[in-house]
Amino acid sequence: MSERCNLHELDKLARLFGLITVSAGKVIMKAWANIDRPDYKADGSPVTAADLEADEVIRHCLEQNLPNLPVVTEETCTSGQQTSAERFVLVDPLDGTKEFIQGRSEFTVNIALIERGTPVAGAVYAPALHQLYIGGAEAYKLDTRLDANSVTFSKMHPICVRNAPPEGWRAVVSRSHLDAQTKEWIAQHPIADLRPSGSSLKFCVIAEGEADVYPRMGPTMEWDTAAGHAVLLAAGGCVTDLAGHPMTYGKPGYRNGNFIAWGAAPETSI
Repeated sequence: MSERCNLHELDKLARLFGLITVSAGKVIMKAWANIDRPDYKADGSPVTAADLEADEVIRHCLEQNLPNLPVVTEETCTSGQQTSAERFVLVDPLDGTKEFIQGRSEFTVNIALIERGTPVAGAVYAPALHQLYIGGAEAYKLDTRLDANSVTFSKMHPICVRNAPPEGWRAVVSRSHLDAQTKEWIAQHPIADLRPSGSSLKFCVIAEGEADVYPRMGPTMEWDTAAGHAVLLAAGGCVTDLAGHPMTYGKPGYRNGNFIAWGAAPETSI
């Protein structure tokens, strides 16, 4: 029997999402080379032609491959829109738009399948870094430079979270949103090292065992976190609220509250 037939269904979906994110990444990289001043949404957040073009590519691919699943994307979700489906796809076609505009390479493409409130399959692709992370039943990382013409999943390698070092944890923090409440949380925990990072890559850094925790105080949207959350879950980590309850999806307005993304940190540390 072929490897494809032996794959867990969630891993098949994660690979599909990976292929779609890479396709969207090509569109984004073309736009990055000719970036102009962004427009701004009603909430003040920036949006570029790359966001919109990647969104169109992703929605078309999902319609072709998963026509019966509702899709919620950052660029098409309108105020008051809410799906009641137990299974739906969340998409952020370009996470880290500020980094993208500023010429930094830490922007990502994100697709995740939500099932009964949990992200069960996802892909995070950083096109400028050529790094693809996928998570389904298991988590993997692939350097897309290994094959310039196509995505070769046989060359990916499994990733997993690490045990938090007893001498102190490494925390990843938002490059753009390190606020006073986050600093207070860090001061109250055994953090030995801070690693600033952009976009959903913060989840992936933990998933591959390069950091231990990502505290986030302040507003985020579900499409910002779902794909990275899926990768981290598949790698053995978790994402909780400040009380230690698992973070769920499909909330009103698709808004997240404060959360902590964990590798294998002790449960008593929450």
